[in-house]
Amino acid sequence: MKIVIPGGTGQVGTILDRALTAAGHEVVVLTRRPVRERQIGWDGRTLGAWAEAIDGSDVVVNLAGRSVSCRYTAANLRAMMGSRVDSARVVGEAIASASRPPRVWLQMSTATIYAHRFDAPNDEATGALGGTEPRVPGYWAYSVDIARNWEQAQEEADTPHTRKVALRAAMVMSPDRGGVFDVLSWLARLGLGGPVAGGAQYVSWIHDHDFVRAVEFLVDRDDFSGPVNLAAPAPLPQRAFMRALRTAWGVPVGLPATRWMAELGALALRSDTELLLKSRRVVPGRLLEAGFTFDHARWPQAADDLVRRARGGRRSR
Repeated sequence: MKIVIPGGTGQVGTILDRALTAAGHEVVVLTRRPVRERQIGWDGRTLGAWAEAIDGSDVVVNLAGRSVSCRYTAANLRAMMGSRVDSARVVGEAIASASRPPRVWLQMSTATIYAHRFDAPNDEATGALGGTEPRVPGYWAYSVDIARNWEQAQEEADTPHTRKVALRAAMVMSPDRGGVFDVLSWLARLGLGGPVAGGAQYVSWIHDHDFVRAVEFLVDRDDFSGPVNLAAPAPLPQRAFMRALRTAWGVPVGLPATRWMAELGALALRSDTELLLKSRRVVPGRLLEAGFTFDHARWPQAADDLVRRARGGRRSR
């Protein structure tokens, strides 16, 4: 198959590009700064010559959007919104104008669209969308608005010959340098990987191999459209999540952090505490109902595998 990945140079795009290329597919990456073969330049906002890559392709997986690993200032939040909505809109325009449109368009979304909650898991059918939770920072609602608008841009695209799926993805865990697993491992190995603000908030995640397998599953399943949660079936509280990660690295102690300490740490890392404090209890209802099986369903075993690969320098699928 010919697969086009707009925004495919980040962590998740690198994982998909590597795995799909190894599986024998023709993969083309759209990026603002093309430097290698199979990369084509685009600006993520306007139609251009890059749209020729989509015409005649089989699959589009749009991952474009400003990284969430930043301070959530008003300017950065606007950039997150614009980069996601604009890229989804223009990908839709390219598909709509194609003489041979792809049969499926997988559009990245986020598990952050669900409410901050502890009482029950969020699946696609019964999950509570966020934005109105009491006693949370006001800008958390803007993150939900970003996700809603991101998905809406895909929904509104006039692509009657192309099936559309929104990937409500949890954190994708891989041993690649600079990814979320790498950052969390660095904290754990320094002895800083303890509970944050009590550690009761849930962490949703997905192993990189299962992420790729889920994408392949959704490409093959013509009966799937709309939002799909890409998350392992067993989210767990942050304190248990980090305990398992420390165990995998052989680190016996992780210092706890209060909310204000987390604020200082996020400032030092140029990140934001929403990534640490929001309870994302997300489960893959539609995938499980369709018979998808996770190779890495439980975090302790997944962490062991990721640590082994990180130690061995093996990044590939």
